Amino acid sequence: MRPDEVVALGELAGDSVGGAVARIEEMHTGIAERVFNSVGPASEQVRVIHEGIAKGVYAAVRVASSSLIKAGATAIGVSTDPDGAALTDRPGGRLALGALNGAFGDRLAERGSPLTQQLRVRRHRRDIELTREALARSCSDASPRVAVFLHGLCETDDAWRLRSAHYTPYGDRLETELGYSSLYVNYNSGRHISENGREFAQALGTLLDNWPSEIEEIALVGHSMGGLVARSACHYGATSEWAQRVRHVFTLGCPHTGAPLERAANAAASALALLPETRGFANALNLRSAGIKDLRYGYLTEEDWFGHDPDAYLRNTGREIPFLQNVNHYFVCATLTRESDAPMGRLFGDWLVLSSSAWASGGRGQRLRFPVDNYRHYGGASHFDLLNHPAIYEQLSRWLTGRPALTGAEPEAQRP
Repeated sequence: MRPDEVVALGELAGDSVGGAVARIEEMHTGIAERVFNSVGPASEQVRVIHEGIAKGVYAAVRVASSSLIKAGATAIGVSTDPDGAALTDRPGGRLALGALNGAFGDRLAERGSPLTQQLRVRRHRRDIELTREALARSCSDASPRVAVFLHGLCETDDAWRLRSAHYTPYGDRLETELGYSSLYVNYNSGRHISENGREFAQALGTLLDNWPSEIEEIALVGHSMGGLVARSACHYGATSEWAQRVRHVFTLGCPHTGAPLERAANAAASALALLPETRGFANALNLRSAGIKDLRYGYLTEEDWFGHDPDAYLRNTGREIPFLQNVNHYFVCATLTRESDAPMGRLFGDWLVLSSSAWASGGRGQRLRFPVDNYRHYGGASHFDLLNHPAIYEQLSRWLTGRPALTGAEPEAQRP
């Protein structure tokens, strides 16, 4: 690792240890408070002495443990080769950074930490600059048909090569079989989806301006959270030139109407906060990133979360964001049951994203937003099988070759 990465990891570890001590203190305080309250006024003198000692001890432990870790990391950083490989230079390092950013990326970004995963467009596993000169060098074989892949929470673009020893990744096959130029987007999945959506929209605008050939067609492929980032970008860029070139949007296991695991975490934190003894656990649980909390209801815009308590119990403050008009939208869902039509499979999906959410459906009995042929279930598959599975690629290929590429989004006309 580079010295700045070592120091940043030390700071994060130190803060984590300090936070753990704070949570223990909160639990201790909650238990003591209940005991003293049960005894009544007679315990007041003991309470004052106890609180003074406890606060002093916990403060000393918190500062000492946190400072020791940070100082150790700084010392190691000084002795680290400044020209050493960065974490992003190795698959394992990228995997760790993706997970770290998904969990705490909003805080890393606020600190300006070198561990923050910046939004980057990549091709052939390398970052590419979006200037005209750089694109001419790195994409000399540029096609007028561009496919852009967006990973999900705690992932990187390496996720699309999951099981690549057995299956050829979607992007590679689209290039060789259908003549697309495949690009991948890395982003900090711990930030708000709307923040990534705005930045991605700007990147697409720059890409359109500087691409070596005239872009005629853009296909967006998003896995899980990546589908929401794509939709957010389409919302913010609805009147832009690049949005007129979008012909296909694929969402694979995308929680359009929210993810049950995040709702469960929100409910658990709210329940734990009711008792002083467990309030510390609630505070720890609420440290999950803004990106994770956005998954509760699939928030796409700043208005969905700005000015609202992100930890309010099951409060849906969002509004429905329309899909781009005149664009082919496709929805793919995995079901852990072998038979995709089995009731339990259709209800629970892949257990991370419900089938109804992956289909952007309001629930049983509600009309689908798009033609029924634009939806697919795959039985006996997990949420992560959607990243690289030959059967799913064959369906993507059929959709791309069997459907006319529509004329693109109209600036002010969006599906109600």
